[in-house]
Amino acid sequence: MKTSKKIGLYFGTFNPIHIGHLIIANYMVEFSDLDEVWFVVTPHNPHKIKKTLLEDHHRLAMVQLAVEDYPKLKASNVEFNLPQPNYTVNTLIYLEEKFPDQNFCLIMGEDNLKSLQKWKNYEVILERYHLYVYPRISEGIVENQFSSHPKIQRVPAPVMEISSTFIRKSIKSNKNIRPMLPPEVWNYLDEMNFYK
Repeated sequence: MKTSKKIGLYFGTFNPIHIGHLIIANYMVEFSDLDEVWFVVTPHNPHKIKKTLLEDHHRLAMVQLAVEDYPKLKASNVEFNLPQPNYTVNTLIYLEEKFPDQNFCLIMGEDNLKSLQKWKNYEVILERYHLYVYPRISEGIVENQFSSHPKIQRVPAPVMEISSTFIRKSIKSNKNIRPMLPPEVWNYLDEMNFYK
């Protein structure tokens, strides 16, 4: 009989994935009870403008390159074939049907927790899934109606103040931001001349 794994889903456009994402995902898998973390590459976040995104397959390729050496971290393109825009609740239900043996949880930053009540069917998410929340410095600890929810677990992961937006702007202005990206991702971006 298959043993059920606890899988943390880390959603994002990862445009591009950077060391901040990797550090958080790796911390979650090493210092919480999660067995794996899947980077779910979102084709279109309903709250983001599509035109600023690199094509889906390029963002997925960079995530795959970034996690190659981390057996507990995986890249997932599950949302590529789901109706767009993608809503987390639909993806969770789809994954549950596709992998009935696995136990899926959500990983999110403190900032997302703040706006959770704006999410589609957020009550269903809270009822059925555990949320692992990592801190964001700009937000501090958010006290809201979810603060003491039994399904919400705060994980004291390192606070990462690197954003994909900052990386894209820096590349455009010809700054060397190599240390902020996994080397394979930097090489890919550089060869493809992305964000310039």
